[in-house]
Amino acid sequence: MLWAALLPDSLPAEPQPRTEALDGLATWCLQFTPRVAVLEALLSCPAVVMEVEQSVRLFGGKRRLVERVREECPDLGVRQLSWAPTSLAALAVARAGLSNGFAKPLAPLLDALPLETLTSVAAHQATLARLGCRTLGQVRALPRGGLSRRFDAQLLATLDQAYGLRPETYPWAQLPETFRVRLELMARVEHAPAMLFGARRLMLQMAGWLMARRSGVTAFTLRWCHDAMRARTAGDGGELTVRTAQATRDTEHLMHLLAEHLGKVELLAPVGDLELRAVEVQSLEEKSLSMLPEARQSGESLALVLERIAARLGPDRVLRPVILEDHRLEWMCRWRPAPEPAPRARCRTVDVPQPTFILPKPLRLATQANRPIYQGVLQLLAGPHRVEGGWWDRTVEEGGGRHPGDGPQETTRQASRDYWVAVSEHAGVLWIFQMRLAQDETAWFLHGTFA
Repeated sequence: MLWAALLPDSLPAEPQPRTEALDGLATWCLQFTPRVAVLEALLSCPAVVMEVEQSVRLFGGKRRLVERVREECPDLGVRQLSWAPTSLAALAVARAGLSNGFAKPLAPLLDALPLETLTSVAAHQATLARLGCRTLGQVRALPRGGLSRRFDAQLLATLDQAYGLRPETYPWAQLPETFRVRLELMARVEHAPAMLFGARRLMLQMAGWLMARRSGVTAFTLRWCHDAMRARTAGDGGELTVRTAQATRDTEHLMHLLAEHLGKVELLAPVGDLELRAVEVQSLEEKSLSMLPEARQSGESLALVLERIAARLGPDRVLRPVILEDHRLEWMCRWRPAPEPAPRARCRTVDVPQPTFILPKPLRLATQANRPIYQGVLQLLAGPHRVEGGWWDRTVEEGGGRHPGDGPQETTRQASRDYWVAVSEHAGVLWIFQMRLAQDETAWFLHGTFA
């Protein structure tokens, strides 16, 4: 078996915040395995243990799994990470300041450790010291009958479990349905960007929770509580909600967005506590692992870059095109703020030629013998393609009445056109249309060009 033990660096003195901090660390561990337990939460040196033997292959082997846990756990406030064949052995090795519980056979490794590494043994340290016992091996060498009569049954049970002679059972941690975790800062923070250090620890816990649920977040809220010694006008605290266009659990991208938003926040009082909450969570489609090698994408995707720039400049200053189902060429595309979620509905493809560029406003063309002219007489190649619609698209225009000085009038963007593909000797291939005017008159307009 492969067990990992994680010792947190510092924990609050109060039982409830102390338990919440350990539960947050256990939630992060649930992304690796469902067999996660919190040991001795209210004692001086608690720990979180997880059994990852069944997850080794999933994460690409033991070495890669160990490297991943080792790289991420320091940001969660873990001061010691150790591995061993049993959970109590991993805990004892961690408390001894070691990391590799597989460097030696389990029995010789544990025999050399001091009594303080196992809580049930350390509880009888004074009596065992008078018997000349300083290490776990010396206690284990004592007659079992005498140990069972003089000490409680927990001492022998702990030793047997640590040495792998008795099975270990724990109340396993459960994955919560919602994510909401708090953190008491080690020092009061007076500037909003300085909250990123504590927010990163909470963000990693949220990423672990999302991975365990195979989900991503589209909105999360960071709330901060002001110090008790604050001005009355400062209030209890504040909060900031960050939204993304696509569901993600990429910690670095979420931290970039949070940093851009916090750069615009001005704190009214020093901050002592942080709280992170996942507001909108969606199932995330996992990528299929192929037997054949696939081309790796380097760098960030365009959507992630746009979201980060929009967080810095403002959502209304970074726009992206969104294709809509509309046969009117000028209304097929809408420019929406980049952070807004993209519509899920896919537009049907149009089976007629579409120009590469369109004019901001159609240009009326002159005619010669009822033939349009644009840098010479145009030759019609394909058409007509009738586009008629827009009666539902209502808008309000200033001075839309029949008489000068009339106020705003509601009109529609009704369009009734016959589109043609035309060619000009000098201008190339064009996209033109003919429409009916008043009194049975017609007119030709240039609307776009083909590259």
